[in-house]
Amino acid sequence: MDTTQTTASTTPIPAHLEAMFKVGAHFGYIRSRRHPSVKPYIFGVKNKVEIFDLEKTETLLQEALAFVTKLASENKQILFIGGKHEAREIVKDTALALDMPYVSGRFIGGTMTNFPEIRKRVERFESLTSQKEKGELAKYTKKERLLIDREIVDLETMFGGLVTLKSLPAALFVVDSKRETIAVEEARRKGIPVIALSGSDCDISLIDYPIVANDSSVQSIEYFVKAVADAYKKARAARPAAAAAPATATAAVPRA
Repeated sequence: MDTTQTTASTTPIPAHLEAMFKVGAHFGYIRSRRHPSVKPYIFGVKNKVEIFDLEKTETLLQEALAFVTKLASENKQILFIGGKHEAREIVKDTALALDMPYVSGRFIGGTMTNFPEIRKRVERFESLTSQKEKGELAKYTKKERLLIDREIVDLETMFGGLVTLKSLPAALFVVDSKRETIAVEEARRKGIPVIALSGSDCDISLIDYPIVANDSSVQSIEYFVKAVADAYKKARAARPAAAAAPATATAAVPRA
């Protein structure tokens, strides 16, 4: 019995590629929407939709995760940005779980390039929220309190995710770099590295660590955001042990 053909046909797909395939990470857009910078990562076309080469996507992902691991080992902040409907809750929940700043709505122009002014608005939000919680707004009239409540809601919508951002972030993680073009441009102007989940319509030449994959599917977005979050958490958890090792070694050295 010749088993050569059977063995070849049953060669298992690597688990990481199968996982990406299951969440639809391989789907791009129609060819007319493709940005030229993404061409090397296109495997083919199915039903007029371009298909990503997931082996190349995996390589890009690992490069991005290596950078995320480095940031976590140095206890540096990543600003998570995802304003499109499919990404908002995923980005917000992930950032909160990591105690990282985030933008899950419209990115406010000047967040990077005019950070001191943005920080003032964040501090205004924190101050009003604190006063409300302590009951210090009781001294105002009913109309004044109503206006303050509205201001708090507006400030929270625009700046609530930036409360933990006390200075410019070490990096940005962006879902759909084409949609978040203002954030990408501001980061480039300030020399801040950008990690981005980018679909086939994105200019990845503008991104330091692009992850070329489906950036429109909730399942695909969740897969890659989780990968970034897991890499950060793993490296952050390892920091105490890593810090303790040199101290132990130093203590073992006998005094002269």
